Amino acid sequence: MSRSGTIARRGFLIGMAAIAGGVAFGWWKYATPYGNPLETGLPYGGATLTPYVLIDASGVTLIAPRAELGQGVQSTLAALVAEEMDLAWDQVRVIHGPASSAYFNGAVAAEGIPFAPTDTGWLAETLRKATEIPLKLIGFQITGGSSSIPDAFDKMRLAGAAARATLVAAAAQRLGIEPSALRTEAGAVIVPDGTGIPYAALAVAAAALKLPAEPVLKPRTDWKLLGQSLPRTDMVAKSTGTETYTIDIRLPGMKFATVRTNPNLGAAMTGYDATEALAMPGVHAVIPVENGIAVVADTTWTAFQAADAVSFTWAPAAYPASTSQMAEALSQALASGKHDSRNRNDGNVETALTGDMFQADYSVPHLAHATMEPMTAAALFDKGTLTVWAGTQLPTQVITEGTRLTGLPPEAITVHTPVMGGGFGRRAEMDFVCQAITVAKAMQGTPVLVTWSREEDMTHDTYRPMARARIRATLAKGKVAAFDFDTVAASVIESQVGRLGYSVPGPDSTIVQGAWDQPYAFPNYRVTGYRAPAMAPVGSWRSVGNSQNGFFQETAIDELAHLAGADPLEFRLTQITDAPSRKVLEAVAEMSGWGSTPAGRARGVAFVLSFGVPVAQVIEVEQTAKGIRLTNAWAAADVGTALDPRNIEAQVAGAVVYGLSAAIRGEITFAEGRVEQTNFPDYEPLRLYQCPPIAVRILETGPKIRGIGEPGTPPAAPALGNAIFALTGQRLRDLPFGKAASFA
Repeated sequence: MSRSGTIARRGFLIGMAAIAGGVAFGWWKYATPYGNPLETGLPYGGATLTPYVLIDASGVTLIAPRAELGQGVQSTLAALVAEEMDLAWDQVRVIHGPASSAYFNGAVAAEGIPFAPTDTGWLAETLRKATEIPLKLIGFQITGGSSSIPDAFDKMRLAGAAARATLVAAAAQRLGIEPSALRTEAGAVIVPDGTGIPYAALAVAAAALKLPAEPVLKPRTDWKLLGQSLPRTDMVAKSTGTETYTIDIRLPGMKFATVRTNPNLGAAMTGYDATEALAMPGVHAVIPVENGIAVVADTTWTAFQAADAVSFTWAPAAYPASTSQMAEALSQALASGKHDSRNRNDGNVETALTGDMFQADYSVPHLAHATMEPMTAAALFDKGTLTVWAGTQLPTQVITEGTRLTGLPPEAITVHTPVMGGGFGRRAEMDFVCQAITVAKAMQGTPVLVTWSREEDMTHDTYRPMARARIRATLAKGKVAAFDFDTVAASVIESQVGRLGYSVPGPDSTIVQGAWDQPYAFPNYRVTGYRAPAMAPVGSWRSVGNSQNGFFQETAIDELAHLAGADPLEFRLTQITDAPSRKVLEAVAEMSGWGSTPAGRARGVAFVLSFGVPVAQVIEVEQTAKGIRLTNAWAAADVGTALDPRNIEAQVAGAVVYGLSAAIRGEITFAEGRVEQTNFPDYEPLRLYQCPPIAVRILETGPKIRGIGEPGTPPAAPALGNAIFALTGQRLRDLPFGKAASFA
């Protein structure tokens, strides 16, 4: 059977199961069998109408159950509910809420199927819906994959509409009139004479009513909050330094800890001597944790100093000891001919790769997440209960780990999820949380805050994998006739999901993300992914596989444009058939004034479709006596529906800076099994004065609403590299660029 036939049959069967299970119906997404986690003893007080709405005497609190990593997601999620409830924005209070499978993310795996995001056919859409079934059963409450908004768009609006309908019904019941005679405005039900009954006065009665089976959603033409640039609900606290991150938590009797674990990542600690550390004033305990120890003291600084006084014996790493050896492992995997996936194989590439053939190799290094707030978690084990405070992207997994480490039932474990100082995928890991739970278990009755040093954080990350690519292509009549893209990396899914105790069979979609699914209409187009052996631990880094494959492909496309004697932007436009993708390229051309570059400067363009969002960027550079200077950046993205334009613009601009930082100086290297970079001087992001002005345009022509946390990153590196070529004639095929070029 052909590949298409195999996928069609499998997709049909899975699709039927999905529809039979109710996945195709929007209401199912809201009315999950998990129930309302706010109803259990009402630990938050007041009356709850849905899992997202809590009302007490002081007003309405909305639950936005996705991690606030600085991306503004909790404000936008709250606006989904507030819009349908007719709340004024200054009435909105928002919290993360409890860890619960009721808040599972049903959209996070939707783009992992072997259909491109531009494929909106019945089979592709059915398979996307089907991915909700295992996610529902597992019940992962996860923030990642730019999936928070697509997951929440329907179900949180439905929750708000259901809450509003029950409040109106309660008011009608009280007044003895028909609900149709009432309206809502600014957190109150308005009666015919214009009198308003605040929601708080109706909440208890409304909570006793049955929720409507299919609440009616507002049409977009009636939106008052959605589609507007709203002040973020955390803006004042973050601007005044009063926001409480995990690292700020202080509890009565709290002790403070830090950890030291084997720098040979994943290997055991075979011995240690803490005599000197335990003799230091203010040090209370040295507690073994997985692959290392935790030092508990009166202050974090004392714990840091004491940890430096401990001597260790470490087992060696199981992976290749040096960066060069890891690179060789990639090369061997690429040369093996044994591929992990081949999601795209259009035409006949081998036959078309004849005559004057282009061939080039590209590479990217390991990268750290480098969050501004290092890994930090607090825990209290007391009287048969466990309470955890952790900035985590996966709070339900904290309950799983707590049960494993303490033997407590899930209902005895409470998880608080404060806002976070960055995540980028790193806070979906459980290592720092498990350490806090282990220390709390050893010090029952005493709350403990575990804070990693910057050095521990930098040298014990789960890194963006090192990757390599080989691209071969031929041109005919000024266009690409054949394009053969081989890419290799260690498996993020195997590494990251394995650490959580799960196994995902089959190919790793992240190895070829941003490669096979691009909307180029080359007649002969093949993308092959190769899985390198597991080496140092790797994980999800902002935009995951799109980050490396976008660089590989868009650098090669630029090279081919120059070989064809074509304008690089027009070269892309003539070979992209997807309308939203073409529109972002056209938009960025207009924004930048493409074709009229100022004297002494040069521009590069790149386009990447990631997480369903087409993004095009132009980077402008100039040569100075001190090196290359970035003078301007323009970005255009199509999110389908822009719920908060200003916040989306901020996310794209931040993603550009993140991508440019990695492109210029980002590199993690290994020697003797250990990471060589230990702090920001070794892993330096762009400084403020080095960042160019960034202009962002948001388009809304795509057929679906999309998330934006990650898609702005992948085009940054190739756009910069292409600009450097236009400026200097030097083609840079390996990241970081700072190893081959000087930057001001």
